[in-house]
Amino acid sequence: MKKKITLLFMLVCSILNAQLKGLVTNDKGVPLPNVNIYIKNSYKSTTTNDKGMYEFKNLPEAKAVVVFQYMGYKTYKEEVTIDNTLKTLNVTLNYDSFELKEVVIKKGENLANEIIKNAIAERKANSKKFNRFTADFYSRGIFKVKELPKKFMGQDIDMFDEIIDSTRSGILYLSETVSKITCEKPNKLKEVIVASKVSGNDKGYSFNKAGDADFDFYENYIPLSTNAVSPIADNAFNYYKYKLEGSTVEENGQSINKIKVTPKRNSEPAFTGYIYIADDSYAIYAVDLEITGKQIASDGLNTLKIKQNFSYNPSSKIWTKNLQILDFDAGILVFKFNGSFTHSYSNYTFPESFDKKTFTSEIVKFETNANKKEDNFWQNIRPVPLTEEESNDYIKKNTLQEKRKSEKYLDSIDAKHNKFKLGDILSGYTYSKSFKKWSISYNTPITSISYNTVQGWKVQPGINYYKYNDENKTYTSIYTKVDYGFAEHKWRIFGGYTQKLSNFNHSYISIFAGSKAEQINPNNPISSLVNMVSTMFFTNNFMKLYEKNSLQLKYGREITNGIYVNAFAEYAEKKPLLNTTDHKFTKTEDVYSSNNPLAPEDFTSVAFQKFNFLKTGIEASITFKQQYVSRPDGKYNQGNDKYPKLFLGIDKGWVSTNNNNDYTLAKARIMYDIDLGNKGELKINSRVGKFFNADAIAFTEFAHFNGNQTHVAGGLAYTNQFNLLPYYSMSTNKSYFETHIELHNEGFIMNKIPLLNKLQSKLVLGAHNLSIPNSAPYQEFSIGLDNLGFGKIKLFRIDYFRAYQSGYQGDGILIGFKMLNAFE
Repeated sequence: MKKKITLLFMLVCSILNAQLKGLVTNDKGVPLPNVNIYIKNSYKSTTTNDKGMYEFKNLPEAKAVVVFQYMGYKTYKEEVTIDNTLKTLNVTLNYDSFELKEVVIKKGENLANEIIKNAIAERKANSKKFNRFTADFYSRGIFKVKELPKKFMGQDIDMFDEIIDSTRSGILYLSETVSKITCEKPNKLKEVIVASKVSGNDKGYSFNKAGDADFDFYENYIPLSTNAVSPIADNAFNYYKYKLEGSTVEENGQSINKIKVTPKRNSEPAFTGYIYIADDSYAIYAVDLEITGKQIASDGLNTLKIKQNFSYNPSSKIWTKNLQILDFDAGILVFKFNGSFTHSYSNYTFPESFDKKTFTSEIVKFETNANKKEDNFWQNIRPVPLTEEESNDYIKKNTLQEKRKSEKYLDSIDAKHNKFKLGDILSGYTYSKSFKKWSISYNTPITSISYNTVQGWKVQPGINYYKYNDENKTYTSIYTKVDYGFAEHKWRIFGGYTQKLSNFNHSYISIFAGSKAEQINPNNPISSLVNMVSTMFFTNNFMKLYEKNSLQLKYGREITNGIYVNAFAEYAEKKPLLNTTDHKFTKTEDVYSSNNPLAPEDFTSVAFQKFNFLKTGIEASITFKQQYVSRPDGKYNQGNDKYPKLFLGIDKGWVSTNNNNDYTLAKARIMYDIDLGNKGELKINSRVGKFFNADAIAFTEFAHFNGNQTHVAGGLAYTNQFNLLPYYSMSTNKSYFETHIELHNEGFIMNKIPLLNKLQSKLVLGAHNLSIPNSAPYQEFSIGLDNLGFGKIKLFRIDYFRAYQSGYQGDGILIGFKMLNAFE
């Protein structure tokens, strides 16, 4: 009986709070989605859902004028009396013809251009009117799959079978967020998330954040995967053509101009659609725009549509954004997706100023238990009613979640996947205990096969154990691997243990022990796959190895926001290695080089003598004014693109069988990605270092630089390597200065060149410099095209490099393959 009374009370409260609801249709009875509905002379607003339904909740008891605003339709308003009873107000909106004004037009004059020129001239003034505000924010995101295939490349796709329908379509992701936002333009935004809901995940946190939805057409650029140009940007006439399709009178008596915007070139990041401009203030009344994935270099995206509605408050004389809708359609290969995000803004206030402590590095904060709100809370606060499909998805997935969380269900799934098959010996095997959140896996030697001249054919099977703590987002990882070289006839065994200690300061401890054949350059400038191909087909054994038997301890944590420190101590025995095979795979007179990078034609000498020593090091990474998101389960750092990232470190060699290895290295690095608007991005990576007491240290302890003697990108970032430099030709134990600069032109040039604009590629210009004592500076300059491929599969990059050192040294073509790291 007590439960029944509680449920009845919840129902009554829900009805009393939902004081006004209804259906909005057009004159043919078709429901209209995303209608902007607001109380006149206030900042209380809502919108209709996909089925044309709306609800107003928590309204004060009074007479009010309800305004219904929808692009392409005449604005409708009706006075209602709000009280404790639930009222229903169904509305029919009539099509608005947007008639052209009767004005005298001079020959060659375009009225739309004049309106846009005025809108551009008033852009900053209109934006400034609401450059400081607080508001309530609601977001709902939905992500759907269409006609999901049952198999792909011979593999069953069955992980979504319980949530999709018979056409293999359905909702994959549904979430909601309710928050309070505080904003001061141009770049200060604080969001406190009061409630977060993810369908089928009662521990989930929605990723629908106000900062990610901040698309302001008063700014020059809209931040998508490429910066898209606003139709009223300062340089808009370089990108758009405009046509006035008519005007209408808004409910406050203001004339609204409907202007069609069309890109001058379809290859550039410019929108197609309509922008509605108020005639007196030239403020934005609404936008209804779309852009293709090709235009913004987003390979999987077909189209993105952005709709915004603004309402006018006569008392404040401010046009404020009430509603924003993002609709997208995407797909790659045989997979098709679509989705929508609804963003509702209401209850604006416009303070004259904010306290200095209002805006901090914490840009988003989830309140405690934000993801644990009961259904009655959502019923009382949700400004946009759920559709039947969305309601059913919550019910279905919540039921599935209870089933899927049970030990019985998880054990049954594990029993199916844990069955060992003979083929697992070759393909690998994983044994899981999902309820207890741990697994152990065997990595097959087949996928680790490689070849080098020191070990010959090499395999590296291993065993991994992983346990995850879902409550505090920490984990334990233990692994061991066995390395065997068939030509070397030698086993090496190594392993490691890592424990993530905290998801708030991101602290961890790691222990490594064992024997490995490692590259002399610890950055591994040439991958095993590229080296194997280079060795087998071109007789170029660029990988130079030595044996390290070591015990290493690492610890890292964030000391304070933006400052993360890593420290390590390692005791190691380092031994030189020689080639053990000269087997060739092709008929050639070429011979392999030795494993000594200092004497590539001497097959008996070594680059250093065996030694044991203790090495320690500490490095601090500094992210200036680092922004972060606070959740009850951890701190999630977002970085800060406006500032460079700085690294400072010291390495120290201590006790050694060879006292010459007692040295100190002080080093620093700066990395900075600078946004250049629609002209692209400038990437800078520079490092400097100085050795002390290092005149006779072993070659393994030198500073090595990431070279490349192949014509394939080796998996490292282009701003972290030289692409014509021999791998160890400029290694030093003195001092060094290295810098890499790349300009990624996001189509600004390529999109304007006929035929080449069909590639949808990005022009990349590069400059690289390396300076060490007693040597002329080494420099590379490059020009290339990124984002190359077939259809939506853009996996390639091609660059032309020229090298200089006391004059021209050579040139070459480099092919980059984005998936290369997947094979490592």
